[in-house]
Amino acid sequence: MFTGIIKELGKIKSLKKNGDKLVVSIKSDQKLAIDDSISVNGVCSTVIKIESKGFTVEYMPESLKITDIPKWKEGDKVNLEPPLKIGDKINGHFVQGHIDTTGKISKIENDEFEISFKKKYSKFIALKGSISVDGISLTISKVQKNSFTVSLIPHTLKNTTLGFKKVGDLVNIEVDMMSRYLKRLFDERDKQTDYEFLKERGFI
Repeated sequence: MFTGIIKELGKIKSLKKNGDKLVVSIKSDQKLAIDDSISVNGVCSTVIKIESKGFTVEYMPESLKITDIPKWKEGDKVNLEPPLKIGDKINGHFVQGHIDTTGKISKIENDEFEISFKKKYSKFIALKGSISVDGISLTISKVQKNSFTVSLIPHTLKNTTLGFKKVGDLVNIEVDMMSRYLKRLFDERDKQTDYEFLKERGFI
């Protein structure tokens, strides 16, 4: 579990194919151990190797399919956040590191980033709601038909990858986990209502 508060900008040292997987080596000052979890651009990743100044992680085909990882290049900077520890102060919002989809930066104006997304995720997007963009906890300031807008303070632009992004770039999106559970709850309620409706009328 993470909070979306970025602790360090790491740097990709190398990317190597391992069959249908991808092994990524990252330069970092984080104090980690093998099997530790770490959020890399919002993706919950498992450390498989420790190096003198950095660590290595490996990504499965599913992660490569739903994130922007295939676009990563040697030398790219990535947002890093170690997981919460018991007793840590909770800022941001609860982030699982389970990416839902990618979005595309469609507009940058001063400190506002407009990000387009697939229509099917619109049910999880709410004005003033929380969202994780490349692992960064942000608040939605505007909602459009197939996009949302977030406003960034200078500190966020300086200390995260969003300060390097441009229009057309992909970002990893994780919706607020509470919206996922609420959606499931209401879906199950609707199914139950339909079942009772049909049962009462003798159809089942």
